[in-house]
Amino acid sequence: MMPKFFKRFHHQFGEKRWSWKNLTNSFPFADLQPLAITWIVVTGTLLGVRHLGWLQPLELKAFDLMVQLRPDPGADPRLLVVKITEEDIRAFKKWPISDRVLAKMLAELSRLEPAVIGMDIIRDIPYEPGNAELAAQFKNPKIIAITSLGNSDRERAGPPPNISKKQIGFSDLILDPDGIVRRNFIFTFHENSTLNSWAMRLAYNYFDTKKIETIITANNEIQIGKTVFPRLKPDSGGYQTINSQGYQIVLNYRSPENVANTVTLSQVLSGKLDPKLVKDKIVLIGVSAPTVKDIFSTPYSATVSGNRLMPGVLIHASATSQIISAVLDGKGLFWFWDEWQEMLWIAVWGGVGGCVAWRLENTLSFTVSAIALGGILWGFTFFLFTQQGWIPVIAPTLALAIVPAVVITYKYHQSRQQQEIVMKLLGQQTSPAIANALWKERVHLLQSGLLPGQRVTATMIVTDLQGFSTISEKLPPEIVMPWLNEYLSAMAEEVQKHQGVINKFTGDGMLAVFGVPIPRTTPAEIAEDARMAVSCTLAISSRLPALNQSWIARGLPAAKMRVGIFTGPIVVGSLGGKTRLEYGVIGDSVNIASRLESCEKHRQEDTCRILIGEETLVHLEGKFEVESWGALPLKGREQKVNVYRVLGSKMLGK
Repeated sequence: MMPKFFKRFHHQFGEKRWSWKNLTNSFPFADLQPLAITWIVVTGTLLGVRHLGWLQPLELKAFDLMVQLRPDPGADPRLLVVKITEEDIRAFKKWPISDRVLAKMLAELSRLEPAVIGMDIIRDIPYEPGNAELAAQFKNPKIIAITSLGNSDRERAGPPPNISKKQIGFSDLILDPDGIVRRNFIFTFHENSTLNSWAMRLAYNYFDTKKIETIITANNEIQIGKTVFPRLKPDSGGYQTINSQGYQIVLNYRSPENVANTVTLSQVLSGKLDPKLVKDKIVLIGVSAPTVKDIFSTPYSATVSGNRLMPGVLIHASATSQIISAVLDGKGLFWFWDEWQEMLWIAVWGGVGGCVAWRLENTLSFTVSAIALGGILWGFTFFLFTQQGWIPVIAPTLALAIVPAVVITYKYHQSRQQQEIVMKLLGQQTSPAIANALWKERVHLLQSGLLPGQRVTATMIVTDLQGFSTISEKLPPEIVMPWLNEYLSAMAEEVQKHQGVINKFTGDGMLAVFGVPIPRTTPAEIAEDARMAVSCTLAISSRLPALNQSWIARGLPAAKMRVGIFTGPIVVGSLGGKTRLEYGVIGDSVNIASRLESCEKHRQEDTCRILIGEETLVHLEGKFEVESWGALPLKGREQKVNVYRVLGSKMLGK
């Protein structure tokens, strides 16, 4: 980081746009426009993709996961499920089971005084023997039969003949696009009349025993007692493209193994059923035998062990339990945010993720923060889900992931571009290692657009050409300039090779510093800087004979140079103002190095004379041949300085 770096940066890119203050402000907060654009574009794209329904499958899978993870509310004590199992079918050796068997089952259950009985078995045609007996049982108003709407006339199945409309409910289940039942289809319009679902009809009859009334609100929503059943919209929760025909709500399941108390057909017919399981209960009768294929996929189906299907009667039991729990217990109904709230929710998480990525430079800090934010997002969503609130989770998760990913990518490319510019300018005056170290420490080094003053211990090299004034007087400037640049270029190369920093060129001389801009604090590091500085000047000295030979061959003057080296404390930092800024190196150690270069000018036996102070000698560890010149007075100093002339490296000889 040198004065010319500041100057060239200003000249090349413009002071207003590329001043050091603007450059530092861009790390990391100054210009939020890229962040804002990224947030708007990514969020807008996600909202568009979500509106098209492309995220719906993922949202539904997240719904299933939360259904499986939430606490099991336990069996509904108001329900009893009578299952017709494979063992029951084998016992009667036929399917469908005859009307007489069903009639006997209904009679036995009615004897135990249930609140309502529902039979999830189609009986639009007789299955003798016993049809007349079954028809007699259907005269009991507590018994609810089913009908099937189907998708066509061929698939429709009517209710038992000569039965009251108040004893009929449709058993059709609505499948989501992935074939899973997640919705409670509670009523629809059929043949110019309203037809309730089987679960809804069971609940109505149960509420009649408790004198609970049902009304239609001004918003055409069902209200039972004080509970309003909000109608499912095509874009409620994670849905975006469903057909919301009729009246639907999201089905709030109970665990497949724990929906209600269950018994088998054989247990009922045995006459040994505990009356407490039946009295004042809602009894649902259905087939659980897999061979009958009245089984469906539910949110519980996808498991590690395989796809667990749920009998239709248990799904209807969950639907019935949901309705009566909502009315009597005040729970069981899912609620949703409005579309604008969901859009804001998604946008907020995209903004949070983007700000974190923009703010945090450290990879570990960002990773930990991102994981924490993801945990907060999913944790909060799951908490609401346990309170029957279903809000989008996949869309905000993608926003939380994609916006930071784009921001990080942008910052990476921006950083690389800026680094290339800075490294190119720095690399002209420092070694790549120093330039890279400075780049990595840029945030700590720069403060309010300036490099703050910093006290360090460094080794300075001051050089000068002998007789340069005479050379300049005899030769025209257009010849002196290329000649001088060739000489300075050779010195700069060696400084960079030896990890030094050229602070400034002073006409025919140079000030180079070893130990900046990254502070070197340990004694070993300070000693290494001193040795590198001496090695650098010896390398320059070894190049001078070849340069002189080339210059003489071209009719140019030969050069002799003097070098002063001193190790000591200095203060480094920015000097100047907004219009002119440079990297300053200030301290008595700089002055001593300069005085060492100019002292005893008449004593120059070689092409390159290198003088060092004792403060540098103590760090060389005897690796160089030196000659003591004794304690010499230096211009401008009261105390004498012990001066030594460097003759060469002990390893390489003089």
